[in-house]
Amino acid sequence: MTLPCFVGIDLGTSGCRALAIDEAGKELAGASVALPAGRRSPEGGSEQDPGDWWEAILSVLRKLSAGLLHRHLPAAIAVDGTSASLLLMDSTGNPVTPALMYDDQRAREQARLLRTLVPSEVAVQGPTSSLAKLLWLKAQGAIRPHLRVLHQAEWITARLSGRFDLGDENNCLKLGYDPVRRAWPDWLEELALPAGLLHRVVPAGTPLEPLQKDAAGETGLPRGCLVVAGTTDSTAAALAAGLTQPGDALTSLGSTLVTKVLLERPLAASQYGIYSHRIFDHWLAGGASNSGGRVLRQFFSDREIARLSERIVPGRRLCLDYYPLPAPGERFPFNDPDLEPRMRPVPRDRVRFLQGLLEGIANIEKLAYRRLEALGAPWPRQVLSSGGGAKNPAWQGIRQRVLGTPVHRARHAEAAYGAALIARRGYRRQT
Repeated sequence: MTLPCFVGIDLGTSGCRALAIDEAGKELAGASVALPAGRRSPEGGSEQDPGDWWEAILSVLRKLSAGLLHRHLPAAIAVDGTSASLLLMDSTGNPVTPALMYDDQRAREQARLLRTLVPSEVAVQGPTSSLAKLLWLKAQGAIRPHLRVLHQAEWITARLSGRFDLGDENNCLKLGYDPVRRAWPDWLEELALPAGLLHRVVPAGTPLEPLQKDAAGETGLPRGCLVVAGTTDSTAAALAAGLTQPGDALTSLGSTLVTKVLLERPLAASQYGIYSHRIFDHWLAGGASNSGGRVLRQFFSDREIARLSERIVPGRRLCLDYYPLPAPGERFPFNDPDLEPRMRPVPRDRVRFLQGLLEGIANIEKLAYRRLEALGAPWPRQVLSSGGGAKNPAWQGIRQRVLGTPVHRARHAEAAYGAALIARRGYRRQT
């Protein structure tokens, strides 16, 4: 007897990861492949070849299929990708431009135009937004009749399903899509974009079509495997972490400090870069500070952090009052491009210095959740942690003391796991 399993793909900038889970959410198999480096230009361009994505998808799925036991048969698949990475394609899905990646900065002039036309709460004002990039492509003469725009995850989903007319709500947020009304806004008409350029939008987890015959043959997945509408990488990571109820929060302790909270209603504050993604029946909002692991590495190696952390007493508070930043400037919980780092005095005792930095970042985390609370979010009922810093028990103890809220490691750290949960949800909706 074969049992259904569910495949999630996380397509990033440097690699592609696939995971398979069973009905209970247990990981069954995983596979990874690297992507070729993208192209960068002095004026801020950041491009990749969509063909490289597709080859990586085929390769990672072949590896995953080979690693699955015969008793598990992939029943559904979903894809997440980097937010605001897009391309233009023709009516048959063939790319006609390189992919403009999430960090492509060339649309500065278009971003200035959008700031004069678009409501402040809409997530399109920056030069890296999808809509700014689309207007930049228009200015280059790349947009012609009968072309369509799709994001990274949407295009892979289309290649798998054959549905090149659909996108998902989370990826389309930075293209101007209104997730509250679940419609493209009227103000888009002022941009004079060709009819048909923008696609129909469906929620993440929507069942689409069975896997295309060619894709099934090249990957080893069954022809009947259901393709499900996907999402962005950050939304998939939040699902993987275990956010399930309003008030659940996620702190990512990587190079930067990212705080997110699950909500019953959306909130937006463009001055802090805060927008809300619809995630099934709830909303996910958050912000990113410039503080985080990058500033720690200015003073300590990873090995030193691990060794010195063993000597920290998390319950004993220091009074150093640091605001650790790698350089002047902060985005959230304060929007101040001139904010100076505060990391003095420096104790001779390296353990005390490290603890002061960890406490300082924990205080910024608290300020971030206070800022979200002031904007209408609930105070976190629990904080889940992901990223390299989540593995540090001393830091977890410090953060729990500072926040006054239970702090736990995230259930799963990989966005591919969140994509697999979306695939499972789509399968259950269909059956």
